[in-house]
Amino acid sequence: MENQRECGVLLPISSLPSKYGIGCFSKSAYEFVDQLKAAGQGCWQILPLGPTSYGDSPYQSFSTFAGNPYFISLEDLIEEGVLTEKECDAVDFGSREDDVDYEKIYKGRYKLLRKAYERSDISKNPDFVRFQQEQAHWLGDYALFMAVKDRFEGIPWTEWAEDIRLRWNNALDYYRKELYFEIEFQEYMQFKFYEQWAKLKAYANRRGIRIIGDIPIYVAMDSADTWANPGLFKLDENNEPTQVAGCPPDGFSATGQLWGNPLYRWDVHKNTGFEWWIKRLAHCFNMYDVVRIDHFRGLESYWEIPADSETALNGKWVDGPKDEFFEVLIKTFGEEPPIIAEDLGIITDDVRALRDKFGLPGMKILQFAFEDEDSNYLPYNQPYNCVCYTGTHDNDTTTGWYATASEKARDKVRRYMNTDASQVSWDFIRTCFGSPARFAIIPVQDLFCQGSDCRMNTPGKADGNWAYRMKKELLTSDVAKRLYDVTKLYGR
Repeated sequence: MENQRECGVLLPISSLPSKYGIGCFSKSAYEFVDQLKAAGQGCWQILPLGPTSYGDSPYQSFSTFAGNPYFISLEDLIEEGVLTEKECDAVDFGSREDDVDYEKIYKGRYKLLRKAYERSDISKNPDFVRFQQEQAHWLGDYALFMAVKDRFEGIPWTEWAEDIRLRWNNALDYYRKELYFEIEFQEYMQFKFYEQWAKLKAYANRRGIRIIGDIPIYVAMDSADTWANPGLFKLDENNEPTQVAGCPPDGFSATGQLWGNPLYRWDVHKNTGFEWWIKRLAHCFNMYDVVRIDHFRGLESYWEIPADSETALNGKWVDGPKDEFFEVLIKTFGEEPPIIAEDLGIITDDVRALRDKFGLPGMKILQFAFEDEDSNYLPYNQPYNCVCYTGTHDNDTTTGWYATASEKARDKVRRYMNTDASQVSWDFIRTCFGSPARFAIIPVQDLFCQGSDCRMNTPGKADGNWAYRMKKELLTSDVAKRLYDVTKLYGR
């Protein structure tokens, strides 16, 4: 990364405007790239792209390597001739253009994708065969996992019949034959996902826009990753977890957070030279220009909770792979791998030292800067090597945050920014862009001064998350010009 100050916008793929219920790799994605370019931006940050499970969180995925079939552009499939506009228009994807109705997407989209697959004659496509070969290290296991999961009506793999749950060879052979076309359908969807994503990313890069991707540090228990590689995780002889991930009690939760993800056997990963992680990150560096690692602190030390616990209270801190992990990364990918460390929450001096030793930018959230007297999130305390956000996908929108902040915090905002805060979002954007930070990233909702009803995620809230969509008419040339002017004013 060059020694310059960059800026961009955070907008998940699912939040793009689109005709068929959820943002995808359609024409509006290319239009958004053009709008970023016109607004003087150099980065587009997105959320994880994996296939989501119950709850629709991009941080709980059926695979760390696979892509979400929801993001395949139906318009592209219409152009290819494997679907018709009439067929797509006949499906009910929900009535709101500013919201994703995941239940309707789930019921409607796969039927269309299956029609497209059945008409595609995909097995004769040399590009598909090449894709199968190039992605063999994950694709076969993932496609079999999803096909078997469908056969068992969606239940977690830990509840499958013993022979396939424990991956006995005769069971693997049986299901590969029995579910041949189901497996090929899953591979077809991945082929279309990656074909369309590669085109979109190449277009963005040509327009001078870099993609900042995002990966959760942990994989889901109910994932192809865990099922196919049980030896890499803290599981017992029946492949049930012995310890799980979470975080300890803090100001947000008196009992901590029990995430339930399986934990890595770091000793096994070390013995393989971190082979699985190298493949995972190589895959990410191919997909994105910069990769944000969620819960970075878990690489220094992590909170280990007995699997039978009902809360995170009984956990303990255990050492992660630390320097050794990053030394292998640098040997493989070169100095300064393009990684952003998500270093929010309980961060110790050891975590900061690990981050700084390998030159990784951490995160500074402006919404967190005004409650304390001399917060290290305030711009004058920010180093160059960090990413300044007004807020993230886990925060309220800035307008929503200000409406519910303490009077003490609001008073400090008004004095710090020398404003009456009538358009507090834009005060925050200017302050963010004026900071020393190497990156300044704005969630798209803040460009439109949207309130709490437009936030992406409320941590700890079970439903109603991940549904926000940007209305097409909001990103006007006036908004783009205003963002361009702020960008140039602050030398980004």
